Amino acid sequence: MRRRHFAAALCAAPFVAHRSVHAAGYPERPIQILVGFPPGQASDIGARVVAARLGEELKQTVIVDNKAGAMGIISHQFVKGAAPDGYTLLYGSSGTLAINRGLYRKLPYDPLKDFQPVILLNSSPMFLVSANDTPVRNLKQMIAFAKANPGKVSYGSSGNGATQHIAMEMLKKEAGIDMLHVPYKGSPPMVTDLIAGRVQFAFDVSTSILPHARAGRVRLIGVSSAERLAAHPDIPTVAEQGLPGFEALTWAALMVPAGTPAPIVHQLNAAANRALRSKEVREHYAKSESQARGGSPDEFAAFLRLEVKKWGEAVVASGAQVD
Repeated sequence: MRRRHFAAALCAAPFVAHRSVHAAGYPERPIQILVGFPPGQASDIGARVVAARLGEELKQTVIVDNKAGAMGIISHQFVKGAAPDGYTLLYGSSGTLAINRGLYRKLPYDPLKDFQPVILLNSSPMFLVSANDTPVRNLKQMIAFAKANPGKVSYGSSGNGATQHIAMEMLKKEAGIDMLHVPYKGSPPMVTDLIAGRVQFAFDVSTSILPHARAGRVRLIGVSSAERLAAHPDIPTVAEQGLPGFEALTWAALMVPAGTPAPIVHQLNAAANRALRSKEVREHYAKSESQARGGSPDEFAAFLRLEVKKWGEAVVASGAQVD
């Protein structure tokens, strides 16, 4: 899987909102952001941080409404059917907007047709780790270990079709190795078994895995970003260890129902870009090794098309399918 480039405009020239793009009187009442996962999870926490600052920018209350279930599908169906008036926003992700499209045979929404992109909020790398009882210290050794033990090496994920699962399938394909996938109901039980050596490898996000790596309970092998992280310059990328172009990021974004007037979309985009530049939001992302992104609706739309294609191909290669 070759690297796809997306130039985030957040750190470049700020989005210019002319008076003509503002919808008269908008927003006149509270706005809700739909999150497809339970309170307290990373997506919910991220949405609430952004919502608080977005409300300040729009001078209107912004409420986070959790409609959890079915890998985010319930919340996406709700927003798909909502009035396209700018008062119902969707907090989507790489999983719900890019992976689900290829994973579900009968997905009740189309991320490219049923929603209007507003803004890419942030992106986060995943960390490739191994159990301590493997003789693996880097990607080259991991590949050699897997090839020397056909049918005996396994990796865990937080669930069938989860971003961690499909990212490892991408790695398997590029490295030419075969490992057994062991899906769990979330990261915590998977990490427990990784520490115990019941599975040998995994991809996971920083908040789930770095505390265990720092404590010496698992071993870091690499990071899935295209470049090394400024906060962890000693952790090599997967790409530089023999799989050039490899990049697998999780990300979050704001969408609105298709048909939402362009002036409202651009007003939301401008406010969200300002929110992403705030100290509170940037500090939140920094704590989770995440990068604030931003940019225009068109830039996010182009990014989304590339991500849908990339992750869709990876899902097909993995053989994962949900009826």
